[in-house]
Amino acid sequence: MLYRRMVLAGVLAGLALGGSACAQDPAVDANGRPLEPLTIVTSSGQHEFLVEIADEDPERQRGLMYRDPLPKDRGMLFQWPNEPAEPRGFWMHNTPSPLDIVYVGEDGRIVSIIHNAAPNSDAILPSEGPAKGVIELRAGRAQEIEAKKGDEVRHPYFAR
Repeated sequence: MLYRRMVLAGVLAGLALGGSACAQDPAVDANGRPLEPLTIVTSSGQHEFLVEIADEDPERQRGLMYRDPLPKDRGMLFQWPNEPAEPRGFWMHNTPSPLDIVYVGEDGRIVSIIHNAAPNSDAILPSEGPAKGVIELRAGRAQEIEAKKGDEVRHPYFAR
């Protein structure tokens, strides 16, 4: 009886350790950095996302290249912390899934949105004004939440 308990305890411990080693924490990005909450407030309500942060040149250049489609509650927030808001342009080079590209001004208001940007395209998709940040979402999400120019984005990166 004692032997069975020891074997069972060993099996359970092995499963617990193996499970934790194999399971990926859903609240971290591909580099192990924590995802951050971001809210987009539209006429249809407050919409919560967890976003990866791209705030250094290598991360901004890579973006969502070579990645599987994003879950509907995930995104990537591109930041330029030491630069002023300026007109920006994104492309979809080596990005296999269509995306919505949301340009956000320094005040946290949406400047413009590119809906369903074509995958793997080298066409530059410009903002319609100065943007301090850019959010990439799964294609169709901006329309689903009824996001439009002037809607508010809540995240500590944007000044109030």
